[in-house]
Amino acid sequence: MKTLYIVRHAKSSWDFPEVSDHDRPLLEKGKKRTRKIIDFLQKKKVKPDLIISSSALRARETAGYLAVGLGLDKEAILVEPSLYTADGERIFDQFIDISDKNNEVIIVGHNPALTNFVNLFLVPSIDWLPTSGVVGLEFRTDRWDMIKNADFEVKFVIFPKLLDGSE
Repeated sequence: MKTLYIVRHAKSSWDFPEVSDHDRPLLEKGKKRTRKIIDFLQKKKVKPDLIISSSALRARETAGYLAVGLGLDKEAILVEPSLYTADGERIFDQFIDISDKNNEVIIVGHNPALTNFVNLFLVPSIDWLPTSGVVGLEFRTDRWDMIKNADFEVKFVIFPKLLDGSE
């Protein structure tokens, strides 16, 4: 079995017009919502072996919070620049070179690619994966390069607003 968690980066700041989109930092509100998601993932006993993150600052910061919160060394974060501009179908390219010894992987990226990717598996589909939203998928295969055609199960779809006390 291979388990994949698709995470949209936390809410980021638009307060600095001189900063490029790629370099926008997280808002405190985004960090707070991500902490709620981490609490949920801890309760679900999520133990990632690897986090693959877009190169955008907001995604890398989100990946760092997830790593610390889930007990993973920050060295286990692989920054993948192509995730910054990937479309839904290109997300599958991320799995070609992943070692099959990794059983649980988190991908941190952006919309619309992540919404399009998760909607390949969700029935009914979702309109939009919100910031800090997570979709957990379990694939019945021992090889990452086979997940595209493997049987799967949706483990959960969770958004910060679905958790008690979220803003």
